[in-house]
Amino acid sequence: MEKVLIVDDSPVQAAQLKSILDQEYDVSIVQTAEDGLRCASAGDFSLILLDVVMPGMNGFMLLKKLQEEVITRHLPVILITSLSDIENEQRGLMLGAVDYIAKPFHPLIVKARVNTHIKLYQYRKQVEYQSMTDQLTGVANRRRHDRFSAIKWLEASRLQVPFSVCMFDIDKFKIYNDTFGHPAGDKVIAAVAKTASSYLRRSTDFFARYGGEEFAAFILGGSAESAFEHLKKIRQAVEDLRIPHNPSVSQWVTISIGGVTVTPQPDETYDAYLKIADTMLYDAKRFGRNQVVWAGGGMKQLREKLGPVL
Repeated sequence: MEKVLIVDDSPVQAAQLKSILDQEYDVSIVQTAEDGLRCASAGDFSLILLDVVMPGMNGFMLLKKLQEEVITRHLPVILITSLSDIENEQRGLMLGAVDYIAKPFHPLIVKARVNTHIKLYQYRKQVEYQSMTDQLTGVANRRRHDRFSAIKWLEASRLQVPFSVCMFDIDKFKIYNDTFGHPAGDKVIAAVAKTASSYLRRSTDFFARYGGEEFAAFILGGSAESAFEHLKKIRQAVEDLRIPHNPSVSQWVTISIGGVTVTPQPDETYDAYLKIADTMLYDAKRFGRNQVVWAGGGMKQLREKLGPVL
């Protein structure tokens, strides 16, 4: 059931809107713009019905803030107002509202407009999802990674929870392609993606094909040690696929993984730590490949294997 948020300081009007919609939608009500912003940022809503005239922060001000937030800028907002003049209608539409419903409103009009904009939102999400899915592997692509990482980094910063970032790729993949051909290489990429993603299915996990034979993942919560141990299982699972490699390189196809765990601070960026994860990946290859190297607390390095540097 799609979720609708009503932001209205009038309990009577909010209850009336809810009674019109609650047989078809999961409807929540808040009575201040501040609560509306907080609720919209935390919830998975498909539409917001927003009263324009409210004390303190009015509907126009809230609409502007919703458009400025990465998490909420794509949510459709219908303004509920008795301000029927052209100037106010233009102002709302210019700020990003998708429609107006004038007071006094008719139940059939409310239902029709809500239904129309939720369907449009669902369609847009479907098209967007397809554009952000890697066609070869079925996992998220780099575009989705870039968008989702920004959202989750802000969430981790707000909640002050650990955030683990990792990069990994397939060892000596160019040699594999040269030996077995690109169609075989595509099958290897798909197999690695399927295996890795099966270990990263929690709501706090994210996994994407970053480009070519390279992948990226991040995990909310947990220590550096727990993330390190979890990624070791993924590395081992790929090796356990027993996909033959060029014998001059390795018996089986393997992956190298680099990562870092940090509790994000307001002045820090996701991209900076992605670069650290990439450096750890470089070290994993430098130390002999087919292993995990992690930057933990105080950037202390955790290494899966302690053999000689190659």
